[in-house]
Amino acid sequence: MTPVRWRWFVVLGAAVLLVALPAAVQHRPGGGPPTRPTADVLARIQASADVGWSGRAQSTGTLQLPSSDSFATLGTLLGEQVELRAWWRGEDSWRVDRVRSTGETDTFRDGRGQVRWVFESERATYSPVSTIRLPDAVDVLPPSLGRDLFQGAQVDEVAFLQGRRIAGVDAVGFVLRPSDPASTVGRVEAWFEPTTWLPLRVDLYGRGGTTPVLSTTLTELDLRPPAVSAVRFDPPASVALAYEESTDVAAAANGLELADLPSSVAGLPTRDGRDPGAVGVYGRGPTTMIVFPLRGSVARPLREQLERNAGTTQTSAGTLAPVGPISVLLTRLPGRGGGFLLAGTVTPETLTAAAAQLQERA
Repeated sequence: MTPVRWRWFVVLGAAVLLVALPAAVQHRPGGGPPTRPTADVLARIQASADVGWSGRAQSTGTLQLPSSDSFATLGTLLGEQVELRAWWRGEDSWRVDRVRSTGETDTFRDGRGQVRWVFESERATYSPVSTIRLPDAVDVLPPSLGRDLFQGAQVDEVAFLQGRRIAGVDAVGFVLRPSDPASTVGRVEAWFEPTTWLPLRVDLYGRGGTTPVLSTTLTELDLRPPAVSAVRFDPPASVALAYEESTDVAAAANGLELADLPSSVAGLPTRDGRDPGAVGVYGRGPTTMIVFPLRGSVARPLREQLERNAGTTQTSAGTLAPVGPISVLLTRLPGRGGGFLLAGTVTPETLTAAAAQLQERA
């Protein structure tokens, strides 16, 4: 195909797309071309959590997080290529398999509980679902990540992007540029299935970045709701089922009365609008910050790992380590070496201001 013909195909495809989506855009005065999606479309992106689907996805992260047993899964998700299979019936009924060269780890969500099974072992673990937890494989699926990054997005922060064909779908593209000065995210590029507004691909860029620090895309997609049997944990008789109180260190901290966090930190409100407990998640869209207390047994080895990282500095607030668009600050509390861990896609100055606010509150 010659360059001229290719350009005409792009123009023709854009014309077809705009005819098909008359209610999804805001038009310029005088009947000019559309520039932005409507608030209704942004709401439907969030509502796509109810859309049933199954498929395969590939996620690639380039962030080298400090090594820590408590955050090992997070380092893999944000710093490596991850192959995923998924069956999704709804937010409380799904299965996600992380496929590795040596086997796979399967996670099943059923109502208020979830089961994690390392396929090549004979042991599975059940734990109750926590509203506060660290990111897991389900969170880097394009539909999940897309909804999270567009949560709370304002219409004037979002513009149209050239469409792409993804997993057999002619997808609609949006670019989100967060307006919050606290954000370290430059933009989010995402593509959506145009009838359900299910996110199909998401690329996250740091400020000034030319390549995504995290990219996730569906490679196969079936929009038929999967059967209940597809998401049910039904292991061989030889597999033993163990019980754990918490899925990870954040969920464990949230279950303890180690702190009482404010509803707003460094100018960022909680994401859900509620008062947090021991763990708080603040911000909106791609601008997010998590704050939670760590016992000395977790904080000490993490502090040592942070101190080995290039770029780590010791400040009056604590140990500060920027990792791409993610900033990490570990404070030090009097006593046995514990502290607050503050991390997210916010500037180091924002973390420092948040730490000072927590210190005053303490």
